[in-house]
Amino acid sequence: MTQRHIQALAGDLSTRLAPRTVRRALGVVRAVFAYAVDAELIGRSPYRSIKLPHVVPTRRSLPTGEALTELVDAVPGRYQAMLYCATVLGLRFSEVAGLRVGELDFEQSVLHVNETVTRDGKGRPVFGPPKSDASRRSLAIPEALRDLLAEHLSRSGLTASDTGELVFSAPSGGPIRYANWRNRVWVPATRAAGLEGLGFHDLRRANATALVRLGVDVKTAQERLGHSDVRMTLGLYAQAEKPADRDAAKRLGEVFMRDPRDERSRAPAPLAGNRP
Repeated sequence: MTQRHIQALAGDLSTRLAPRTVRRALGVVRAVFAYAVDAELIGRSPYRSIKLPHVVPTRRSLPTGEALTELVDAVPGRYQAMLYCATVLGLRFSEVAGLRVGELDFEQSVLHVNETVTRDGKGRPVFGPPKSDASRRSLAIPEALRDLLAEHLSRSGLTASDTGELVFSAPSGGPIRYANWRNRVWVPATRAAGLEGLGFHDLRRANATALVRLGVDVKTAQERLGHSDVRMTLGLYAQAEKPADRDAAKRLGEVFMRDPRDERSRAPAPLAGNRP
């Protein structure tokens, strides 16, 4: 396969698939040739200067505190704390589903992320490590969420000694299967709360946006979200909110511009009978 063939493949895929999908597919092609070069099977990769379709960032509506409360109320009690783990702590669904009792330190108010639940090729849940070294992390949790998780364990018949048990499990036991949970729990709840189209991952985006809006330093935000690259923290998740944007505009105006009303107040009043 030559560079021309790869570019033709990219063009053909672009007529049938979304830009993100095309980039993922060509990423596999690039990785294959990179491996071939490392293994000395070929001298040089033909994957060079390939033009890929531009990805336009998707802006998503993020839930407010009031909307989140309505969403939580629409979810069965056994899953309600899951939503707060995603919004308050920024956990991914796989991290929430893989959370075990032993990873909750109630004395120190800390939650440890050491395991996740994903799917194999047949859609079956499998346990594994977090997606990256940065994703393996320890998070301080607020008192309100700590107490909510303690209540959740109590209602589930679990104690601190049940270290290997899942904090959140399917009704029949075992890990939660995302597809089933989404169709049976999440989608009906978002409709009931007037948040149709909202994804579980949007709760994590809301967490990132709140961290930025609250002035949390970027390094701390990156570590809490488990990003290996700080550009992911700023570029992919943090969305500027309109109130924050207006506040920024107001402050910049105060720094760099004079208020025209101040200029008018300092101008001398015209004399009676005088014409301009």
